[in-house]
Amino acid sequence: MRHTTTVVVLAALLVLAGCSDSSSSDKPAVTASAAPVVSKAALYLADARQVTFTGTPPDNELLIFPPQWCAALGEGHSVEWLLGQDDLYPNGPEWGTAKPDAYGLVVAGVKAYCPASLPVVQDELRETGAY
Repeated sequence: MRHTTTVVVLAALLVLAGCSDSSSSDKPAVTASAAPVVSKAALYLADARQVTFTGTPPDNELLIFPPQWCAALGEGHSVEWLLGQDDLYPNGPEWGTAKPDAYGLVVAGVKAYCPASLPVVQDELRETGAY
């Protein structure tokens, strides 16, 4: 009886273990089909390229602004305040933006870098008629 019990237990373990060659290539590979990850910078730059600029801003200069805007918004500042600061207004040594285009750039930056602030930004710009 003991021998039979041992054989049954071993057989059950082999079935549970799968007892197949783990190097077998006839099994289809299992891969997760996740959507491609797009960086904040790529999202922002895609929208930023739709803005009209005077001159052609390099990406590295455009990418300076969104983290700074998000930090200032997190401190409770408004979009008007942001664009009233020389170091936060979107322009560079050889490029610039008109105020209506600067609003669009701020929206693009907030949408990509701090989307939780987007409703506040949109509400402010709607109230001023800028959005």
